[in-house]
This record gives sequence, C-alpha cells and structure tokens, in this order.
Amino acid sequence: MTVSSLTQRFEQRTLLLSLLTALVAVSVVSLLVGAGSVSPLQALSILLGSEDSDAHFVVWGLRAPRTLIGIVVGMALGVSGALLQAVARNPLAEPGLLGVSAGAAFAVALALVLGSSAATLRISVAQLGALIGCLCVLGVARWRGVGNDPVRLVLAGAAFSALLGAMTALLLLFDQRSADEVRFWVIGSLAGRRLEDLIAVLPSIAFCTLLVALIARPLSALALGERMASGLGHHPQLIRALVVLCVALLVGAATAIAGPIIFVGLVVPFVARAFAGPDIRRTLWFCLPIGPLIVVSADVISRLVVAPSELPLGVLTALCGAPVLIAVVRARRLPML
Repeated sequence: MTVSSLTQRFEQRTLLLSLLTALVAVSVVSLLVGAGSVSPLQALSILLGSEDSDAHFVVWGLRAPRTLIGIVVGMALGVSGALLQAVARNPLAEPGLLGVSAGAAFAVALALVLGSSAATLRISVAQLGALIGCLCVLGVARWRGVGNDPVRLVLAGAAFSALLGAMTALLLLFDQRSADEVRFWVIGSLAGRRLEDLIAVLPSIAFCTLLVALIARPLSALALGERMASGLGHHPQLIRALVVLCVALLVGAATAIAGPIIFVGLVVPFVARAFAGPDIRRTLWFCLPIGPLIVVSADVISRLVVAPSELPLGVLTALCGAPVLIAVVRARRLPML
C-alpha cells in the first residue's frame, strides 16, 4: 500500500468523522428548534434534565421521533439511490425521479383509501409498490438501450411517476373522506410521525443492512462489467435481483413513514462520490451520514422558513434538488434535448 493511498484513506476517515459530528450537531439543533411555544433555551433545559412537562412532551414526544425518523429516512434514501445508480450504471437513476417512490406512494395511498390504518400493512404495501416501480425502471433501462441515455431514462421515469400521480388523484376523487389524509401524506413530511412507525420499519432496515454488506463487493466488481464480474466468481443477475430487492425495501420503508421525498437519492450519492471517489463501497459508507444530514437539516429549515407554520419536507427537497439535477447533467455532459 503506497503512501498516497494511506493518506487518502486517512483523509476520507477524517472527513467521515467530521460528517458524523455534523450529523450529531444537526440532530441536537432539531431537538432545540421548531414550531410551537417551546424556545431553544427551554428545549436545552429539557435535554439537561429539567422536568417541565409541556416542554418535555414537545422535545421528547414530538421532535425526537421526527429527528430519529429523519435519520433513518435519510440513510434509506441515500443508500438506495447509490445502489440504484450503480446497478443501472446511470448517474441520474434516483428513486424519486424514476418512479420507485411514486410506486410506493401510490400503493400506500390505495391502502389508505381502502381503510388500512395498520403501520405494518402500510409498510408492506409500500415496499410492494416500490418493488414494482423498481422493476419497471430497470425494465425501461434495458429496453432498446434507453438505460444508456440518462436523459431519456429520466423522461421515462417522469412519465411513469406522472401516471401514478394521476391514478392517486383519481383515488381522491372516488373517496373524499380519505382525501385529506392522503393529501397530507403524499407531499412528504416528518411532521406528526410516531415512534411506532419507525419501530415498524426497523426489521426491514436491519435486513437491508445485512444485504448491502453482502452485495457491496460483488456490486463493485459489477461496475467493471458483467464479464469481469463473472470471471471473479460473481453472478450479475443475482446481484441485480438483490439490489432491486434492497432498493424496494428501503424506499418502501422510507415512503411508508415519511411520504415520497424526491431528490435525496440523487443528491446524497452525488455528494458522497465527490468525497469517496467511484468505489461503491466507500460511496455507501459516506451515504450513511450524508443522507441523514441532508434530510434532518432540510426538516429543520422547513420548520423555520415559514414559522409558525411548516413547509412540507418534500417541497423543500424538490426545490433544493432540482439545481443539483441540473449540475449533474452539465457535469456529465449528458445529451441535450
């Protein structure tokens, strides 16, 4: 191992530690600020052991669960975006852009209209919808070489998402009683989410963590080409199938507890690769703190920008993610429309 590689590894570990420190700091800020009558000083006193019952409920009953959910959602969307881009070999492959999140959102909206209130059932339905959406995305990627053209792939994903959005709108027309609940949910937000919702998705997150650990090295070999991966003893079709399953479980879980939040799966891998380089294994490591850092930071901003009201998190990530999409297109010199 050369001196330059040792230096690079040390720099990356230092940067990773810095990102983790920043995540802890943002999480503390998330507990201190927000809509409501509890000031940052009151929230800080609660963290230091004060027994004010009203402030205690706001900090530990409202802000803490949404902070933890934001961390888990950020990890899930960031890692799923990196996996989807790696398997599709496309820098614009992102669950929110390509219809994976839309598939999960439509499935949950359908479940809500049909009267489902159980968190576990909603999560399973969202993961099934995400799986169908993910299969459609990769099917489009292999159809007539569309996957080799990132812009056309995004257009196909946008069309698929628009179709599912129209079907969701039809559901609202048929059931006005569920319209308010579905409308609140499909915009994407961490407000009002319960700790029970997070606990319900933990088994899926734990399973995906194990699955990602198993497929990270084969996926890195797949980046060299199918023949090279096969020569190294890996099975490309099995790797793709496991990645699709992992993406579906992660996106479905995140969508079930926070609604569809787009562009996170695009921004997080884009930033992670800038720090880690092209190695998918290092990229995944950097996605773990960057994803929660972006989601929790965006959630804090959403509470403050239109205080005392809140801006939906999905709206804020869309506003911030669109410039990143343009930057990726320009940086990669992708085909002009």
